[in-house]
Amino acid sequence: MATRLGQAQQVLVLADGAVWIWNALGDRFPQALQRLDLWHVDEHLWAVAHDLDGRGTPEARAWVEPLLQAVREDQPRQVIQQLRELQPRRQDALHKKVQAQIDYFQNHEHRMNYRAVLQARQACAAGTASAEPVPLAQQPLGSGAIESTCRQYQVRFKRTGQFWNLAGDEALMCLETRWRNGRWSDLYPHAQLSSAALN
Repeated sequence: MATRLGQAQQVLVLADGAVWIWNALGDRFPQALQRLDLWHVDEHLWAVAHDLDGRGTPEARAWVEPLLQAVREDQPRQVIQQLRELQPRRQDALHKKVQAQIDYFQNHEHRMNYRAVLQARQACAAGTASAEPVPLAQQPLGSGAIESTCRQYQVRFKRTGQFWNLAGDEALMCLETRWRNGRWSDLYPHAQLSSAALN
């Protein structure tokens, strides 16, 4: 959880498609690399596949797999084109759902940058990576770990009967983060914590 954000040469913001996140990013980290959570992208395509051909059907899998691969190869326009080809055939409720997915992919096309990370991971796994791809291979493609951390903080700070003002909440979150990172002794050198106490 130690981010050392102020020391970073490059900032990666990884999130789902929520507009408010990207708006906040533009305000706070305008130079950051933006990446859309790959799991969320896959989820959007699977939703269309299930609506088209039914959940768990071979037809749904056959339709979606080439599109999932196109996303991983940084080809969201190919996905958009495939979705557009569905439109003339549909004038029902699915038409609106497909249009919503077209909008989603168009709005986030520039945030779908997965290929280099996946290639770097393959090179590392094969033992053929030079020093440059290693940091790239370590970049996340999904925001699950971040979302889980947020949930842990919510559980800690949104308990029944707890009320915080902004300053108090931020101060306690800083303390909680130091505790979780095993850096409590930075604040209180005389307090030696065992590894059991940190868990």
